[in-house]
Amino acid sequence: MTLRLYDTATRSVRDFVPREAGKVGVYLCGLTLQAPPHIGHLRSGVNYDVLRRWLVRHGFEVTFIRNLTDIDDKVLAKAMEQGRPFWSIAYANEQILTASYHALNVLPPTYEPRATGHVPEMHELIARLIETGHAYPAGDDSGDVYFDVASWPAYGSLSGQAPADMQPAGDAPDRGKKDPRDFALWKGAKPDEPADASWPSPWGRGRPGWHIECSAMCWRYLGAEFDIHGGGLDLTFPHHENEIAQSQAADLPFARYWVHHGLLGIGGTKMGKSLGNTLDLDYVASLGVRPVELRYYYAAAHYRSRIDYSEDALREAAVAYRRIEGFVQRAAERVGAGRPDGLPDAFAAAMDDDLNTSAALAVLHEVVRDGNTALTGGDDVTVRTTLAAARAMLDILGVDPLDPAWTGGDRAGDLRGVVDSLVALALEQRAQARGRKDWAAADAVRDQLKQAGVVVEDTPQGPRWTIGEQD
Repeated sequence: MTLRLYDTATRSVRDFVPREAGKVGVYLCGLTLQAPPHIGHLRSGVNYDVLRRWLVRHGFEVTFIRNLTDIDDKVLAKAMEQGRPFWSIAYANEQILTASYHALNVLPPTYEPRATGHVPEMHELIARLIETGHAYPAGDDSGDVYFDVASWPAYGSLSGQAPADMQPAGDAPDRGKKDPRDFALWKGAKPDEPADASWPSPWGRGRPGWHIECSAMCWRYLGAEFDIHGGGLDLTFPHHENEIAQSQAADLPFARYWVHHGLLGIGGTKMGKSLGNTLDLDYVASLGVRPVELRYYYAAAHYRSRIDYSEDALREAAVAYRRIEGFVQRAAERVGAGRPDGLPDAFAAAMDDDLNTSAALAVLHEVVRDGNTALTGGDDVTVRTTLAAARAMLDILGVDPLDPAWTGGDRAGDLRGVVDSLVALALEQRAQARGRKDWAAADAVRDQLKQAGVVVEDTPQGPRWTIGEQD
């Protein structure tokens, strides 16, 4: 089977052929750390985590880079607004982001570089561009350095725009530019900005422009040419367009495939910090929706499609996941957990078709239906094979209910043990009440557990409990 991905640069679905046999380098544009992440940001992490898992399933050794933008205009504006060091704001938001990805079972990147750690590489790239005539220091003593858009005839090819139709870059005053479309590679230090937000350079103290940061980090960790560059559709222009121009003008072949994901909107508009319409993991938890269910919600849509958030759709996804979870738990009680195995061909074909998770989930639901039928009929052989296949599919999507990431094996630590003990004590009290035929007391224990978010189901093997709402 051959994986096919939609490549933004060619506007077509292409067979994926890595630069080096057996190895894949992936770079995902991470967050700018001026504020905590919202669920729109987190979709990006989940989408590319699924891609990474599928590449590994294909047998590739994946080097996965996800950067952090800890210095730029937005971070500095927030620092000056709050009267805090820029790095303290960036670090605090980085910690929240890391915890959020962990909660969603997003695998840690191979490396997660910060922009501030790669200023020397940025200087080297900028110097190359000046030497080859593709960049120039501003003539107004500002210390700014700009990329000369007119010097790069292929500019606009990724986004399909003609330079003549483009608006000014808007990232610095036009007075020092040859052309308003030219964008900043280096920004000279300004009197009203924090003194610790600048570095020495051949062009005077200053800080990097946003676009050069990613080019430098791609180069540092993945080399002159690598396989896949990812990010949201909103980054196609100007960010990724500028990355291509400055990297290739510096004689770096750069990315072979550009894989962009759709955005998560709300009320018909983009979810964004500047719009004040963001929702975070805590809000989702307040609805009674677990992180695993939010991850399933992301996976239910094709990665390139736009999701317009609604609480009803999120709850529907949670209910759908709980049905799958219920089968997995009942089947594991019957025949043992086993291990994920026997990935259905139809699921693999869907995933190879530009990561069509919507079609892949249809295969998963069909297998679960067969498994439930086998459970009812006492066909343990079929139960075992369907459980293994279901877990194999769920593992690719990162939502296997028996994965220690969700059961507490590597996440909740001692807290899970405490919960287990408390619930076991309550169930023992319920069993004693039932034994003495005190049905009111037994029902009261069950109702109290349900109010606390613990659902009890009586099975032939005894009571089983789960966290969440009963269907």
